[in-house]
Amino acid sequence: MIPVSVLVTGRGTVSFRVKGAYGVGRPSEFSGHLRPVIAWNLTWRCNLNCAHCYADAGTRRAELTTAEALRFVEQVAEINSPLLILSGGEPLMREDLPDIIRRAKELGIRVALSTNGTLISPAAARVLAKLEVDYIGVSLDSAEERFHDSFRGLPGAFKAAINGTRNAIAAELSVGLRFTVTAKNIHQAGQYVDFAASLGALRVVFYHLSAAGRARALGSDWWYTPQQYATFMETLVAKAREYAGRLEIETALGPFDGVYLALILGGSSLREYLEFVRLSGGCGRKIVSVHPDGSVYPCQFVDFYRLGSVRESRLAEVLNPERLDPFINTDRYLRGPRCSACRFRHYCKGGDRARAYYLAGDMFGDDPLCPIPVLFGRLAAQE
Repeated sequence: MIPVSVLVTGRGTVSFRVKGAYGVGRPSEFSGHLRPVIAWNLTWRCNLNCAHCYADAGTRRAELTTAEALRFVEQVAEINSPLLILSGGEPLMREDLPDIIRRAKELGIRVALSTNGTLISPAAARVLAKLEVDYIGVSLDSAEERFHDSFRGLPGAFKAAINGTRNAIAAELSVGLRFTVTAKNIHQAGQYVDFAASLGALRVVFYHLSAAGRARALGSDWWYTPQQYATFMETLVAKAREYAGRLEIETALGPFDGVYLALILGGSSLREYLEFVRLSGGCGRKIVSVHPDGSVYPCQFVDFYRLGSVRESRLAEVLNPERLDPFINTDRYLRGPRCSACRFRHYCKGGDRARAYYLAGDMFGDDPLCPIPVLFGRLAAQE
């Protein structure tokens, strides 16, 4: 993730509570390559039918049993992972979710819940609060009901997600919103941050559209242009300043956001900003993903590079430095003409490997969404 608010203002909300204070010149040591944040897709089941779902969720497939799940939580503690993100599908559809959270908290693991929000009733919110869940991220892709319901595949999803968000906040849980950025909603970013603040959210995370799962079937009209991107980033910078210390803004699946911010904010401290971006991590760098059947991948979106399975080996054994190296040191493997020649490849690691794989046809090819060569031209090409 790229912590926009921290880069722009030096201030955060949720991230400071979870990680402690950090910033340019003092990057976070919250996680590491061999003690990463674990994003665990608990279940394939889901009550929505999202157009871009990376897991292609909604059908019953093999999942870890409760006993296997609880043993896996112990393996997460063994590697000293600082955070366990419980996702799906929709994690609230898994009946043993409270048992899993309870065991993680007993072992001293921070727990975040990644949810579509529609199932967070007042009673469910009270249970999550009693379990001391550290953070809840609710997916909401617009401040407008029509777009969100269409994108998420269910009429009424918007209202249900809003109600779930309010229920969680009323239970005094830390709540943020997550927005998938596409050409069709990128212009709503400023309005959306205001909307999130009005609900009482503490954080907004903008996820650049990846190409995994159902997103592969989306047409080219879903991908924004470099010019749209520049306007979007200018909006985030302005909103980060407006809400400094009250609501923080982050982005995901776009390490080039950090490069963009470094170039417009860094000045004489450019190298320090870029180094902060490099150390922010990313897919296979400070985060890995576990699928419902126990298969381990570099992140939720890279479903074509299997690291192993916690049903076959312990997590500590699966996290093999040699196997992870193409993601830890992606810049050494890049062969796309733009990314391999870019001055900033050491810091952004070539962007999103899922977009490179599914859209460019090569895991080490160019990320087609990266706007840096277009927006900064010769500067990006310099060595």
